[in-house]
This record gives sequence, structure tokens and C-alpha cells, in this order.
Amino acid sequence: MKSSKLLAAIGLLATAQVAMSADSVLEAPGPRGSLKGTLLAPADAAGSGAPVVLMIPGSGPTDRDGNNPLGVKAAPYRLLAEALGQRGVSTVRIDKRGMFGSAGAIPDANQVVISDYAEDVHSWIDVVRKRTGATCVWVLGHSEGGLVALAAGRRPEGVCGLILVSAAGRPLGQVLREQFRANPANAPILQDADSVISKLEAGERVDTSSMHPALNSLFNPAVQGFLISTLSLDPAALISAYRGKILVLQGDSDLQVSVEDAKRLGKANPSAKVVILPNVNHVLKTVNGAGRQKNLAAYADPSLPLAPGVADAVADFVRGGGRADVSPGAPR
Repeated sequence: MKSSKLLAAIGLLATAQVAMSADSVLEAPGPRGSLKGTLLAPADAAGSGAPVVLMIPGSGPTDRDGNNPLGVKAAPYRLLAEALGQRGVSTVRIDKRGMFGSAGAIPDANQVVISDYAEDVHSWIDVVRKRTGATCVWVLGHSEGGLVALAAGRRPEGVCGLILVSAAGRPLGQVLREQFRANPANAPILQDADSVISKLEAGERVDTSSMHPALNSLFNPAVQGFLISTLSLDPAALISAYRGKILVLQGDSDLQVSVEDAKRLGKANPSAKVVILPNVNHVLKTVNGAGRQKNLAAYADPSLPLAPGVADAVADFVRGGGRADVSPGAPR
């Protein structure tokens, strides 16, 4: 009898959990076809004034869940969306122009620049406001998506504020030069690499066909237009000019973006709220001081949950209207 009551209670709990949120496919107009995304909203969100977060993916072929065919299966965006839903926050996570569900929006996914992605952010904002009734939308950019969010923020209409997660605080050229120099094995190609970066920074395309295969791959002519647009932007300058609410969220075990990047962003705009989470890596998983290989292994492990603190930081920020108070001990 007791076991029957227990099973019934478990059934009711499971039903409540499923009923709490509803997800649906959402479309926004793109240049040649529709952009596709997923709306995940608490069941009682309609007309409630619940905040809505639009998630902008990171670099390369990263899909709306935060996965990519290059081995990333951690699904950080899906997990974050689900966790935010449990906290009363609606989310829209999207596929980038020319990729995955949004493949029909443009014939060639490489033929984009940062301003194109920023334009798509505003296309999504218009759709999301009409669908949800929200007066504005919080724009969350992860990794390279942080740069897109900052670029979109130059046109503040409909933007509640920006949430920059694992976002670089330095120009890409500086990051690339540091990465090349960090590996002693790159010594033979450093001069060529620096030359290519400098020319791209100046807006010039480069013939890399006779260079080392690694350079020819990284600076492939097909993506040089995108690289030129990215190299021309300084995240610190963009955040300095932004006058809205800002959350900078950074894990201290991130192998791709450092705490120093978050500090640079916070210094550039002192009104930003900066939160540093311990033992959190680039795909928002807990790694507990693990070495590089274990850290990277978390990228391919879909069984790992979202790191504690990530969803709370975002939910507290948007539900509080983007208060700029900084948590005690958070580096600036």
C-alpha cells in the first residue's frame, strides 16, 4: 500500500515537472529563408511578464543546443534553457544563419560577417516579442556569441540587456597571437601567422595556399571575410559604449577564455555585473581543477549536468531586472 502511494506521488511529481515547461519551434525571417530556433517557456509564462533570454551560439558549426559535429556533445545551451525554465525564465535558442535548421537562410554559411549575425539577433527579438508579449529580450551570447551580442547591442531597441558568457575581452588578433606563441611547436610558422593576422586586421585578404597546412586551414579564403569582420572589433570598446544592463559570467577553469577577459570587460564598463564561477569550464560543466585532458573530455560528455551556479546567476540577473550589484568576492 505504501509502495503504491509512493509510486503515485512520484507519478504526480513527474507530471508536474513535464507540465512546468512547453517547447516549440520558432522561426524568424532570414535573408533567403527562415531562421529556426526553439522556444522553451514555463507553462504559466504567457502574459505573466516572465523574462525571455535569447541565446546566441559560439563559434563554428555550433547548434542551438551548444553541440557541434567536431566532438562537442555537452549540450550546454539546452541544459541552461531547461534550468532557466525551472526558474521561471523563458528562452529561445537558435541555429545560426546558414547552419542546421537555419541552413535555408543563406546558400553558403561561410558568407557571413559579425554584423549579419547581429542583424539576425534583431530579427529574432522582433519575433520573440510578438510571440511572448515581452517588452524586451535579454540577449545571451556564449563565447563568440558574446561578440555578436555586443555588436547587436549597438542598436539597443528591444534589448533588455546583455549576458556575456565565456566571452573574450580582447580583440581576436591578440588572442590568436597569444595562442600561437603559447605552443613552442609553432615557432617555424610564427612569422607567417603574424603576417596573415596583421593583413586581415587591415582588411586585406591573404593567399595562404603556399603556407603551412595549419595556417591554410585556419585562414581559409572561404572564411577570411568573417575573420576580417571579427578582427576589426574590440569587445572592451563595444561594452564600454553600451548603456544597458550587463552580466559577465565566466568560469575559472575555462581553457579558451580567461578570468582576465572577464575582468577586462568589467573594467571597460564598471556598471556591468561580473560573476566568476569556480571549477566551471568553457561548456559550463564542473571540472573540479581537472587537468587539460579531463577538462576537454567534458566537452564530449552529454551525461554531465550544467555546473551549479550558472543558471542561478542568469536567472537572478534577469528576474531582478539586471541589477548591477556585484556579488561579494567577484573579481572586477
